[in-house]
Amino acid sequence: MSEHGGGAAPSGPGVVQATFCATLVDEWIRDGVAHAVIAPGSRSTPLALALAGRPELAVHVFHDERSAAFAALGLGRATGVPTVLLCTSGTAAANFHPAVIEAHQDDVPLVVCTADRPPELRDVGAPQTIDQTSLYGNSVRWFHDPGVADASMRSAWRSIAARSVLDACGDTSARPGPVHLNLPFRDPLVAPAEGLPASRIDGGPWHRATAGLHALDERQFAALVTVLDQQRGVILAGAGAPAAVVGLGERIGWPVLADPRCPARGREVAGSAGSTGPVVAAFDAVLRHPRFAADHTPTVVLRFGPMPASKVLAQWLARSGASHVHVAATVGWSDPEHLVDHRVVADAAVLCDRLGEQLTGGRGTPWLARWRAAETRAQAAFDAVLAAHDEPTEPAVARALTRSLPRGAALMVSSSMPVRDVEWFGLGREGPTYANRGANGIDGVTSTAVGIALADTSRPTALLIGDVAFLHDTNALVALRARQLDLTIVVVDNDGGGIFSFLPQRSALGVERFEQLFGTPHGTDPGALAAAHGLDVERVETIDELERALTGPARGGVRVLVVRTDRDANVAVHDELNAAVVRALDVTRR
Repeated sequence: MSEHGGGAAPSGPGVVQATFCATLVDEWIRDGVAHAVIAPGSRSTPLALALAGRPELAVHVFHDERSAAFAALGLGRATGVPTVLLCTSGTAAANFHPAVIEAHQDDVPLVVCTADRPPELRDVGAPQTIDQTSLYGNSVRWFHDPGVADASMRSAWRSIAARSVLDACGDTSARPGPVHLNLPFRDPLVAPAEGLPASRIDGGPWHRATAGLHALDERQFAALVTVLDQQRGVILAGAGAPAAVVGLGERIGWPVLADPRCPARGREVAGSAGSTGPVVAAFDAVLRHPRFAADHTPTVVLRFGPMPASKVLAQWLARSGASHVHVAATVGWSDPEHLVDHRVVADAAVLCDRLGEQLTGGRGTPWLARWRAAETRAQAAFDAVLAAHDEPTEPAVARALTRSLPRGAALMVSSSMPVRDVEWFGLGREGPTYANRGANGIDGVTSTAVGIALADTSRPTALLIGDVAFLHDTNALVALRARQLDLTIVVVDNDGGGIFSFLPQRSALGVERFEQLFGTPHGTDPGALAAAHGLDVERVETIDELERALTGPARGGVRVLVVRTDRDANVAVHDELNAAVVRALDVTRR
């Protein structure tokens, strides 16, 4: 027997939809869902009550829908399990859209539930009613509107819930990502649930999927070895790349150019704490040395996950003419430079072990040693330049943060300059690093960090964010103090859009026009804003103060550290750091 329990069919429209919602929630729990994020509203009452009524679920309420959606995204990022996200009807659902896009672009599992008006209240001018059919377009793995709950369809209720989780996890779709359930409810919205449909007798989910092992057969593997077995190879370790890439690089004598979101970066950064591993973190600066870049052009590139942010790296690869092999766990496309000539869908960790046994690569050659030497000199140059600055600089903030966070702490990094500074100047650290790099937006960054912190409230979480991104998501601060999180928010405040100062617009336009359209000074004090929400605020004047704040006794709670910098000075210190690395590499050639 495959089913268990189940009472008589409920009667009355309110009871039917309450039972429908209770069934969805019961099935989601059987499927492993542990968190729900709710934005308050009336039309969503039946499902909100069902979610709040189950102690197995951690329910998080957010006043603002956009903040709620990005918090659910953060939970999905940190746990790998879909979070149920709920709002009322109308524009509330539209405010979920940016986070849905990010979840789609970056394969984050999410079950999005939008309450809706019943059919008789659509297209008649009823308040808080918009067309929610396929609201998120192609950004969801599955859209389903089951209509107003009907007792005659109760045999399908568990299937709907189970499929939403399977599709969100990528078990039955090509990739993990968001699923959208549009759920119309009629009055009365408050009623008891009665007689849930039967569940599986073993207590498990209604549907199960056996994920593909993505194992290459012997012929495919032999062909891949033929492509890769060259001396001058490099490994690009993007977000999600397994730690096994370090062992692969060491065994075959190839450098591992590691994104900070890759666990391989960890303690294995060459030049950091005396490590002699294959990981190169300062690749952006090293590749700015024309002769080194030319002399170390690879003939083959093995990439795991998405590309890092560095444009210098991307341009170097485009000029190389190297064979480019991309390994991913799903069939999603990731080739912004149109360089990939071999795509491999496989278990990356298993593949690393197999390749390490077969490839000779650069073993016994000076190829990896030269990359190690460049990394060591680059890291020393960074330290020397930054030590000469009394004032806090944005690269030094990134370096201090990656050096000083407690072991195992989670780090969320905003798009724009923070993610680049952590990539280019950050050190290896033990603990996960996250960033919203699917769509590369600056919206919802603080809320995403809150979601990451909610995933494990016993673990410290930090956020590095610029002032504009911080202001963009101020609703994340609403009631944040009451969430009992261990969250440190480091705001780099340069009064505007600092990344634009690195672009051609800065020199091509007059100061007034540039400031109007790109610099966009706002004059808002992030610290005062945080204090207005009852958060602890510290204004950091030096890097030593920042490191003391990060390494001091654990205090828990939410605090905001504000570091004031200057946009023009920031460009200058980046130039100074890159020039110092070029000089350091010149020394190696004498």
